[in-house]
Amino acid sequence: MIREELVFGPIFSRRLGASLGINLLPREGKLCNFDCIYCECGWNRDGRTNEALPVPYDLERALEARLMECRDNGTAIDSITFSGDGEPTLNPCFAEMVDVALSLRDSYFPSAKVSVLTNATRIGREDVREALLRVDNPILKLDAPTDELAAKINMPQGTYHVDDVVDAMKKFEGNFVLQTMFLRSPDFDSSSPEVLGAWMDIVRTVRPRELMIYTIDRETPAADLEKFTVQQMEELVRPLAEEGFKIQIKG
Repeated sequence: MIREELVFGPIFSRRLGASLGINLLPREGKLCNFDCIYCECGWNRDGRTNEALPVPYDLERALEARLMECRDNGTAIDSITFSGDGEPTLNPCFAEMVDVALSLRDSYFPSAKVSVLTNATRIGREDVREALLRVDNPILKLDAPTDELAAKINMPQGTYHVDDVVDAMKKFEGNFVLQTMFLRSPDFDSSSPEVLGAWMDIVRTVRPRELMIYTIDRETPAADLEKFTVQQMEELVRPLAEEGFKIQIKG
């Protein structure tokens, strides 16, 4: 079970290169409004903690110290990435945290991107959406095209409707990366015609600037999950590639 400091890495990311991570959630626990069956952080119930969430001052101190160290050591940073142990937009200071990261990036690693990995549950909030539009890579998750399948894969903790997320994604006017996990279990298959076709229709509706397709890479909390090969995923999304969508695929 992964547990991250407020600022960690840089580590090599399949999708973002040398990534310096930011964890806006408890250092000793997990905080998420999804409980994904594939989450490398484990189940929500196993990560409960009473630890306080960091505030902008905490991030400013920790991030500046790490950026100075990386600069002085000649350590490359391709992306400063909000990820961590759960959903970063749950931190009530999320928008201010984004501004801290952007300012320090400009001072120390101006060529690095600022990225946010989010499950997109809070993009209907204007403050969250505006903060995401300020970063270089707002990476919004959508693993399932229906509420029923999302309940199996993501197990939302509270009200969640795919249609609401899609409507909020439209407000980005294509300025985001859509991230989708491809996997199968005894209960579902991301490659089945009804799932794949409905997901492709959503892609055509929200028209992200890039698709980020990936599959299981680490141990998962749920058993009996199967990954796809890169070649399988390439074939599955070929119609979208032929339509001109930019697609990044990681096995």
